[in-house]
Amino acid sequence: MKGVIALFCLLSLALSGCARQSHYADEMKQAPHDVGASSLGQQSAATVRHRLLQHYQVWQGVPYRLGGNDKQGIDCSSFTQQTFRQQFGIALPRTTQAQARVGERLEPALLSPGDLLFYRSLVKVRHVGIYLGQGEFLHASTSQGVIISRVDNPYWAGHFWQARRLR
Repeated sequence: MKGVIALFCLLSLALSGCARQSHYADEMKQAPHDVGASSLGQQSAATVRHRLLQHYQVWQGVPYRLGGNDKQGIDCSSFTQQTFRQQFGIALPRTTQAQARVGERLEPALLSPGDLLFYRSLVKVRHVGIYLGQGEFLHASTSQGVIISRVDNPYWAGHFWQARRLR
């Protein structure tokens, strides 16, 4: 009986992982439709999210590599730098610390797709990602490569430092 329960749990986890990927694939098939405000000029929040998800499809699963800047391996600040250059024509500095000084600081309650999220432990800046909306952010994770994570995940929530909006 315990084996059946364990098998059921594993199957449920596997299928839920597939459903999550399918969710993004289904979302990508649809054109953006809302007209909410965005952090990137005149683009709607839905358009920014759509473009970020398109970028994710190209980079999904690329491994993390400190100092990396290509599909053989990429670090978090290079990933945000390349994402903004390729998707929005915006030049960002190369390092997380330098990126943490661009744009305007804002409260987490005001986040919109395209805002930068910064995380640190103690006083050292450690990580940067891009807010997607719907409580999610896109980043190059040291353990899983380029992924989408939840901002309310206990690890990320506990290490949140600041959010910044580019103009």
